[in-house]
Amino acid sequence: MQIGEVIRKHRKLKSMTQEEMAKRLGVTAPAVNKWENSNSFPDITLLVPIARLLDITVDTLLSFQEELTPEELGSILRELTDMMKKEGYETVFQWAKKKIENYPNCEQLALQLAAALDGYHLMKQLPDSEKYDGYILECYRRGLESSEEGVRIQAAEMLYASYIRNEQYEKAEEYLQYFSIQNPNRKRKQAQIYAKTGRIQDASRTYEEILYAEYMVLSEVFYGLLALAMEEQDMERAHMLVEKQGELARLFEMSRYYEIVCGLELAAEEKDKEKALEIMEEMLSCVEEIGSMQQAPLYAHMKFKGLREEVLTEMKENLKNGLRDERFAFLKDDPRYLEFC
Repeated sequence: MQIGEVIRKHRKLKSMTQEEMAKRLGVTAPAVNKWENSNSFPDITLLVPIARLLDITVDTLLSFQEELTPEELGSILRELTDMMKKEGYETVFQWAKKKIENYPNCEQLALQLAAALDGYHLMKQLPDSEKYDGYILECYRRGLESSEEGVRIQAAEMLYASYIRNEQYEKAEEYLQYFSIQNPNRKRKQAQIYAKTGRIQDASRTYEEILYAEYMVLSEVFYGLLALAMEEQDMERAHMLVEKQGELARLFEMSRYYEIVCGLELAAEEKDKEKALEIMEEMLSCVEEIGSMQQAPLYAHMKFKGLREEVLTEMKENLKNGLRDERFAFLKDDPRYLEFC
């Protein structure tokens, strides 16, 4: 807030009129009114008396703060939105620019106001965009210097979108460094640049890598949900989750092994002897095909390392060892189970 806004806010908090404040400070009521409307500023010798009168520090009076509160930021954005409905773009732009200048250390404010101006300009398809673009981009770049990761990523998003929109793909690519290597958004944006610049094979491979990685995440999520459902003894939900996990594996063209493996957990929980043995038998028989997704059309552009025979043998032995777990103790007298193990 500017000094006038601070004076008005804290004067009202003390239920003091402008006349009362003026009398206490030995000035006129119009002088206080001018301060509060930012038409003039208090004399430097009055700063300490004003701060004492309002029960605040001089730092607070002079608005020495790095960040706005969420409430203050929201209030400014609402004011900007209201202005957009009534004023021309130039007036709104200059108002926003002045606000940003009043809070030079608040990257969040600069970012939010710049994004609003950018969006308003695009929505209205106003002419002379180059007149404003430079300033808006500079506000976005300021966000890259923020100590808050969320602000930096949001600024990078805005810059990426702006350069993609203007078909400046090399510039857009520069801002991918602000996203984590593990962030699917980074890979998706990289694939978009590949596609826009005619690198179709690279774009296809990158999109496929995202699909493959997302399957692994979603599969773990289903396992987690299944464990919770079984813990709560909600077996109807557990059966639904096993079915969905199988559909997920089919949708992502994973091997039959991944379609059925989740069901073994449920069969063990329910001590369903026939179902457990049926799934065990099928799992053991399709271990050799566990890498079949490597030939799936969905992943045609990805390069996989082939599974060597010794690796498959080791996987099968590990599976057999897993079947000896105490969860399957209810099968210990079954000859088929003993054969599997």
